[in-house]
Amino acid sequence: MSDLLTALAGFGPFPVLVVGDFMLDELVHGDASRLSPDAPVPVLTVDRIERAAGGASNVAACLAGLGGLVRCCGVIGGDGSGSHLRGALEAAGCETSDLVEDADRPTTVKRNLVGLAQHRHPQKMFRLDIESSAPIAASTAAAIEARVRGAIAEVAAVCIEDYGKGVCTPALCSLVIETAREAGVPVLVDPANRDCYARYAGATVMTPNRTEAARVCASLPGSPDDPADMARALLERCELDAIIITLDRHGALLLERGGEPVEVPTRQRNVYDVTGAGDMVLAAVAAARAHGVSWPDAVVLANAAAGLEVEQFGAHAIPLAVVTQEVLRAEVPQDGKVRTRRDLELELAAHREAGHRIVLTNGCFDVIHAGHVSYLRDAGNQGDVLVVGVNCDEQVAAMKGDGRPVYELADRMAILSELQCVDYVVPFDEPTAHDLIETLRPDLYVKGGDYEPEQINEYEFVRKLGISCRVLAHRPGLGSTDIVNRVKRG
Repeated sequence: MSDLLTALAGFGPFPVLVVGDFMLDELVHGDASRLSPDAPVPVLTVDRIERAAGGASNVAACLAGLGGLVRCCGVIGGDGSGSHLRGALEAAGCETSDLVEDADRPTTVKRNLVGLAQHRHPQKMFRLDIESSAPIAASTAAAIEARVRGAIAEVAAVCIEDYGKGVCTPALCSLVIETAREAGVPVLVDPANRDCYARYAGATVMTPNRTEAARVCASLPGSPDDPADMARALLERCELDAIIITLDRHGALLLERGGEPVEVPTRQRNVYDVTGAGDMVLAAVAAARAHGVSWPDAVVLANAAAGLEVEQFGAHAIPLAVVTQEVLRAEVPQDGKVRTRRDLELELAAHREAGHRIVLTNGCFDVIHAGHVSYLRDAGNQGDVLVVGVNCDEQVAAMKGDGRPVYELADRMAILSELQCVDYVVPFDEPTAHDLIETLRPDLYVKGGDYEPEQINEYEFVRKLGISCRVLAHRPGLGSTDIVNRVKRG
């Protein structure tokens, strides 16, 4: 297993502070199948309105999805949108007591009109921005600074998400960076699309995209335009420890202080909506660094998370389990349904995140017959994901005697993998399934036979773990041992 996958398996809650432009995203959905009679414009008949965290709010939600204990520090208006935004953040599991309410500013809202015509995919038709980009008032700035000073000593990382809406003033950015540096806390910055990055000087890392970096570098000596040259220039000019320039479908370029630029590729995606991709990059890098992950592996994680983000419509937090599964697929390409126990543990976490019911059964499965197929089909119908544990050859020989197994482990697992009802196959070499059950923690443990659940070796163990146990119907006269003996008799 790679260092990144090992680190992801050990991820836990981590405290983080997000400072920046907190926004509310609104998706106004409706039917757009007709034109207005008084102007050549489509008419949107509204069906529903969805509200979600956007901007720095989305960074906070993404961090929470990755296990962060997130404190939000920014500005909201004294309006209904501010209440909706606070509610969206709290629903995502974020702490909002450090949000400063300013009655003289509106809550920043990105209102997207989304139309559906002729039963096609929903498409954004128009966007309305409700906002003020003026610098925040002195009293508001002072309130935010006080909250920052009070929070930094208690967090593992600080994220600055700047969308140029007046919160991330040069004075506030400098205070955040200096205070965090003094406390030994890393500061990660997703910069606004500006001509100058002086306000971010001294941060730990910045994550501009190629276009943003090119705009800043256009005014620097020599006007570097190659991503590697831009990275070198920005690293020195802003006194960073590292810089990550995102390169769309080409992944990202990483430059650490004292090192050489490294391109970290990503896999090709079906891009549906790029909204929130930059937010996800910042959140993933912050989560990785909070857990001591190396810069290159942090970028690999960010690429995976952002790739999942652009395949969705709108900005949505991607759960850690789903990102982990994506990294697993990329780093450990899977052939068929057979998994190692550790890889399967990571994949099942993603299924749990999706609310899937996991069923586990186990056995020798030597000389697979119609009884096995019927029993496994029934097991698969008990939930959403069926995992089959298969005894190793040594254990089959110990249980069944000389001449068994008839088929070696690899062959038995290959045959099971061909059954449509089976989702995963995993070998185990212990005499009982206790360790396998404890590792995988299914929702339901099943066995096939004509006995009571209390007669199963693992029954008391699964009860202690709070796992349901069930015995499925047995088809008399069908058993591997019976078939082997019949063959021997000729």
